[in-house]
Amino acid sequence: MAEGFAVLAGLVVLVHLAFVLFAAAGALLALRWRWVPWVHVPAAAWAVSIEFSGGICPLTPLENDLRAKAGLDDYGGDFVARYL
Repeated sequence: MAEGFAVLAGLVVLVHLAFVLFAAAGALLALRWRWVPWVHVPAAAWAVSIEFSGGICPLTPLENDLRAKAGLDDYGGDFVARYL
């Protein structure tokens, strides 16, 4: 059962990383697809507000909870500081 939680934690990391990359570079996709700004602008605003307010994205506690249930060490701080 712990393996399942570890896999889920890994999936949360991948989703989180995809979000960070989209928030940082999604504007480049807007050059190709006209609908992208409707998704990118709110995503970028969320990412900027979380980073500059010192807040924690809800995906970070979710990942830590899944890691703890898998018997892995969790981490303090934020996703960007740990992985990027």
